[in-house]
Formats: sequence, C-alpha cells, structure tokens
Amino acid sequence: MDIAVDDILIMKKPHPCGSKDWKVLRVGADFRLKCLGCDRQVMMPRVQVEKMIKNVKKP
Repeated sequence: MDIAVDDILIMKKPHPCGSKDWKVLRVGADFRLKCLGCDRQVMMPRVQVEKMIKNVKKP
C-alpha cells in the first residue's frame, strides 16, 4: 500500500473519541498517526495499520 506523510487515513473502526480520520506523521516499519478528533498520537506497526485502513485521502 502506498502511504506517505500527511496522508489522511480513514479507518474501519472509530477511535474512542468518535473520529475515524488519522493523519500520518511518520512512515517506516512503524507508523506515527495523529487522531484528527482529539489530537492523540500513537505509534503502530505497519502490518496492523494496513489491516485497519478503509480509505486513504491524499493531500
């Protein structure tokens, strides 16, 4: 999957804050994602993130 920094990922399930949109801050073996609803930042393995993605918006 072709994901770059500043892309917006729409996930299958919402974050506890209710938002499904995440901004990509870092790409590599791990992703650093920022929730656009509550500004929480998380680091997740690439494999786990790619399973959770529903759609990708390019900037």
